[in-house]
Amino acid sequence: MKLEAPFTEEKIRALHVGDIVEISGLLFTGRDAVHKHLHEGNDPPVDLRDAILYHCGPVVVKERGEWVVKAAGPTTSAREEPYQGDLIGRFGIRGVIGKGGMGAKTLAACRDHGCVYLHAIGGAAQVLADTVQRVRGVHWLEKFGSPEAVWEFEVERFPAVVTMDSHGKSLHQDLLEESSEKMRAMFAEIDRTKK
Repeated sequence: MKLEAPFTEEKIRALHVGDIVEISGLLFTGRDAVHKHLHEGNDPPVDLRDAILYHCGPVVVKERGEWVVKAAGPTTSAREEPYQGDLIGRFGIRGVIGKGGMGAKTLAACRDHGCVYLHAIGGAAQVLADTVQRVRGVHWLEKFGSPEAVWEFEVERFPAVVTMDSHGKSLHQDLLEESSEKMRAMFAEIDRTKK
């Protein structure tokens, strides 16, 4: 399914857990330093309203005066859980891309504000870099360094899966509960066979 800019609340609320999307438009990267800095009350260097924020520390080099993305894989999103829900609400973020999922605070913010969490494929950094058509800009490069800077990527057909939607559904939570239930049953069976 195509998910193209502008990333409106209507488009985002139409998505459900399990939907596979190809994103075309502008993505902003942001990792630990950016999340903490914004959470502390600082303004973002870009307009995040109706934007998608990508948990990514890309490898970007200058070739013939232009920024070129060599690798753009997702980073683990759980580190941003203390901040993400607040930032979704304050800045009107419509999508967050990363890997590994997020927790209850982020899920509540997705439901309340019309946002989704999109899982990108770990280990596919070069493939994902190929979806970047142009680097439109970079912010806080000197402040935080290249992996932690805010990069503006124009992407075409960036693949991701909706794993937390704006209806309160989380594939990550479902899998955790299912795994826990199977573990309890397994240990109960072990205890039963020991008797």
